Amino acid sequence: QVQLVESGGGLVQAGDSLSLSCAASARTFVIMGWFRQAPGKVREFVANISWIGGSVNYADSVKGRFTISRDIAKNTAYLQLNSLKPEDTAVYYCAARSRYDQEYDYWGQGTQVTVSS
Repeated sequence: QVQLVESGGGLVQAGDSLSLSCAASARTFVIMGWFRQAPGKVREFVANISWIGGSVNYADSVKGRFTISRDIAKNTAYLQLNSLKPEDTAVYYCAARSRYDQEYDYWGQGTQVTVSS
């Protein structure tokens, strides 16, 4: 069992930056990802990172603005959000996959990011 705890959300203005963190209680996963859910919308993929190899993937909507990274020693993943837009407003969740061939099986509680125009 892995517990994920996000932190770093907040209220910012358009064009500002934020850094989110996701601390994992154990290292029994192979991929960690970030998702977000805006009010009235379905949850969408934002980015993920392979824990061992470090390869990354991004949604087109955040490519070039957001950066995912991880600190293996700290069991922590990060999401740097730059050039924020009002449409980035959402609850951001981190998630972990314990196997490459299955869906995300661990989820954090979420952290709110609000971007004002």
